This record gives sequence, structure tokens and C-alpha cells, in this order.
Amino acid sequence: MTRETPKNLWLSRWGFILAATGSAVGLGNIWKFPYITGEYGGGAFVLMYLACILAIGIPVMMTEIALGRRGRGSPLDAVARVVRESGGNPLWRGMGLMAMLCGFMILCFYVVAASWAFAYTWKMASGALAAPSVEALGQVFEAHNGNPWQLGGWSLLVALLTLWIVGKGVQAGVERAFRWMMPGLALMLLILVGYALSSGKFAAGFAFLFTFDASKITGEALLAALGHAFFTLSLASGAILTYGSYLPDGQSIARTTLVVAIADTCVALLAGLAIFPIIFANGMSPSAGPGLIFMSLPLAFQQMPLGTLFGVLFFAMVSVAALTSAISLLEATAAYLNERHGVSRAKGALGSGALLLVVSLLAMFSFNVGAEWKLFGFTLFDGLDYLTSRWMMPLGGILMVILAGYCLRREIMRDELGLPPAGYALWLFMVRYVSPVLILMVFLHALGWLGFDPIARWYWIAGAIGALAVLGELLAPRVRHELALR
Repeated sequence: MTRETPKNLWLSRWGFILAATGSAVGLGNIWKFPYITGEYGGGAFVLMYLACILAIGIPVMMTEIALGRRGRGSPLDAVARVVRESGGNPLWRGMGLMAMLCGFMILCFYVVAASWAFAYTWKMASGALAAPSVEALGQVFEAHNGNPWQLGGWSLLVALLTLWIVGKGVQAGVERAFRWMMPGLALMLLILVGYALSSGKFAAGFAFLFTFDASKITGEALLAALGHAFFTLSLASGAILTYGSYLPDGQSIARTTLVVAIADTCVALLAGLAIFPIIFANGMSPSAGPGLIFMSLPLAFQQMPLGTLFGVLFFAMVSVAALTSAISLLEATAAYLNERHGVSRAKGALGSGALLLVVSLLAMFSFNVGAEWKLFGFTLFDGLDYLTSRWMMPLGGILMVILAGYCLRREIMRDELGLPPAGYALWLFMVRYVSPVLILMVFLHALGWLGFDPIARWYWIAGAIGALAVLGELLAPRVRHELALR
């Protein structure tokens, strides 16, 4: 099969690294990672999270990038081309369609969540967050969401910025935006860490993040680490697969993936080092849940020297992180319209943006005038979140590693990854046996079908270890065969 000539390529490997890191670095790093770290004991959770990045994040991301570069197109087209090259069942293209739809559906409610960061940047600067307690700030948050004009206006701003950048194209829009947004985000984060260093409680925050306590390693914490490691890298949402389609030939997928995973993890850890010292300095709980960002931190900033300035800087950083993820979630749809239907980038962004604005407006109504509009007990905002995060992304991840590990001709992924024999054999083992088992555990737990009470979890752990040992023995002849091929 003749490889497709790509219409768009990153100007350099760093263009892809910045874009992929921007896709991975979002609200999950700066909002969710600190509070779930607080809920599950700090350092022990961080260690489990890093192990899960190695077990799930890196192998699956390598797979997505390789499929994207081999297929050179949107998720739907890239998967279809690779499957056709391998002589596989054309029904596999449904996986690409699901990834593309998943990313767009996430974006429809993500712009609402991202708008909170934009709104709070202004509120912090204007003094609208001046309140005597966390409870009072909770009322401010509820009042903001309860006003459809406020919440809708800020959501519209996020959507329009996203459409404008994506509409300008891969190099002139997406890559150029990431070249200043990602260094800017890193600079703001480092400034905030420096500010936290002067708070007087930096040592306590550092110890909380990095002190290892084996008693905190529980089945529930492990599943939380597995889930976050999978979702934080934007896997199975079409973003990484699309960005991979712009990666020039000859660039190492393994090294590039490792850099992105390290950068994403560093941002999450630095966010913890910026947040926890401020929380501890003000006698607040590190396990305050989502309210840690929009309630506890604004109050803490008010009580510290130059708190308003650094509060504005903090929410500006969160806004940039949210915008980079929003851009990546729209890119797959824009690429599909441009490549499959010949629609210009600007018109493609405008067309998909019209649907985005309608659905995101309805999702925004879930917090105010449409709070009672429910289907199967879900508002539209919660329903989109539930369907994508608990069904579509885990299923997409499992299908992706099954396709790459079992269904494609081996030379396709071996040639695309360009790994040495031992490296390829390790990747193959991970995507065949380790990653799908772990993603399946995340999937079942998210649906409430997998419990980890103090007795049952040891049966699950022992069973998983035993199953992997048996599969490893079965794989041994295949590993030797793969090594011999090289």
C-alpha cells in the first residue's frame, strides 16, 4: 500500500511535543490531580500514578501516535487506512469514528468547565472573590453557575477562542498557539511554585507529595491512579491520534512519547507543589475535592501577601491549560471535515463550531434553567461526562490495543515504532496483556462493577498476577520470534 502524502505536518518534533503535552495538560493535571492526591494519601498515590503511566499511558500513547502517523488522517480515516493496509475487517474503522465523536462530545461539556477558570481569573482580579469563608465562596460558585448569562458568556468565549485557533490551521494556528502557550504555562507554574516556596509550608507540601506510606496503598487508590493515568494523557479521544498523523517520518515515537509523558507528569507534580503549601499555610484540608481550586484556594490567596496578584496568575495558568486541551479535542473533527470533505480549515471550524455552540449551550443549562432536564437521571452535562469517561474512552483504549496487538500485521507497528527488538517485544507484551487488563479494571470500576473491599482486593491482585504470569509463559515463544525477525 502506498503511504498517504500528508497535507499537514508539524514544523518540528517540538511542535508535536508541545501540542501533545498541551492536550494532556488540562484541568485534570491542575484541578483533579492535586485533590485526588490529597484524597489518597499523597506520596504513595504519586508512586502508584507513575507506575500506571508506565503500564498504560506510554504504551497506549505510542500506539495512538503510530496509528495516526501510519494512517495520515483524522481518527476515522487513519484507522481505516491502516486496517485496509493490513487486510483487516473494515468494521474496525468504527473505532476511529468513536474516538472522533468522543473528543467532540467531551469538548461540548469541557468548554463549560474551562470557562470557570476564565471567569475566576476576572473575578480574582476584580475582587469578586472576596469572601470570609469557604462556604461563602461555595455560594459565589453556585451563583455564577446559576446565572445562564454569566456561565454562557464565558463558555462562549472559550468556544470562540478554540474555533479561531483551530480554524487557522495546523502550523499557523495550532502549532503557533502552543509555541507560546506552553512555555507561558510553564513559566506561570514555576512562578507559583516559587511563591509557594516562600509561604512557610513548602516543606509540608513537599513531604505530602513525596513521602511514601505503604499503608495508603489500597485497591481504591490503585484504581484511581490507573484511571487518572489513562485519562490525563487524552488517550482514546482522537486528539493524540490526530496529532500523530502530523508527525514527520523519521521522528522517534518512543522518545517523543516519553518526553510528553514526563512533561505531563512534571506539570501535575509542580501543580501539587504550588497548591499544597498554600493550603497547608492556611490550615486547610488537602482533600477538599473539586472545591480545592474554586473555593479553598481563592480564600487562601486572599489571606497571603500579594495573594490577589498570584491568584490571578494561578487562574490564568489554569485557563491556558484548559484552552490547550479544548483545541486538541476539536482538531480531530476539523481534520476530518478538511480531509474527507475538502472543507477549508476555517469553514470546518465554523461548521463544527455551530454544533459545538448548540450542544455546549444546552450543557451549560444543566447548571441553571435546565437543571431539571434529565434523561435516565442525568443532566446533559453529567450525561456527556458519564458516557465519554466511563464508556467511550475505556472501550476505545481497549479496542485500540487489541487492534494493534492482535489484528494488524506485525510489520506495520514494528516498522512504524522503529524500536529495537527488545523494545518492540516489550511494547507488544504491554499492549497485548498488561494495558488491556488494567484499562478493563478502570472500565469496570468506573461502572461500579468492580469492588475492592479489604478482603476481595487481594483475590483480584493475586488473580491478576497469576494471569499475567501464565500469559507471559504463553508469550515467551512469540517474544523469541519477534527478536529473531530483527
